Amino acid sequence: MLSRVHGSRLAALLLAGAALAALGGHGSAVLAQDEGEGRPELSLRASPRVGFAPADILFVAELRGGADDWEEFYCASIEWDWDDDTRSESTPDCDPYEAGTSRIRRRFSMRHRFEYGGRYEVRFRLLNRDDPVASARTVVELRGGRFGRFD
Repeated sequence: MLSRVHGSRLAALLLAGAALAALGGHGSAVLAQDEGEGRPELSLRASPRVGFAPADILFVAELRGGADDWEEFYCASIEWDWDDDTRSESTPDCDPYEAGTSRIRRRFSMRHRFEYGGRYEVRFRLLNRDDPVASARTVVELRGGRFGRFD
């Protein structure tokens, strides 16, 4: 009969074995998204996130996971809302969608100049025929400079 100590060690070894099996012998876990089964997820980052106005900030939106030919994201229009009463939009010109052949765009970048200090919640959206399919947001804090936004 196993003691509690030996039983818990055995359970730990079994869990460790299951974790190693999930690694597939390649040093990284095999996930459904890696095999193209999950919906791509959108993230947005700013560099720098904190600065002094006026400032040029680089924004990068990325789609991670999911299939490279995910139809909903293929040839999506792009909308940036800078939270400073300005927007940027673009609509790509693409060939018709073909399953297994068409590839989604995974990285989007844009520089934007903020003239005034303040807190800006920047939003990025992907649109398919004017319907939002994914969105992400990030916050930028700018100090100093002109504070006309709060007057």
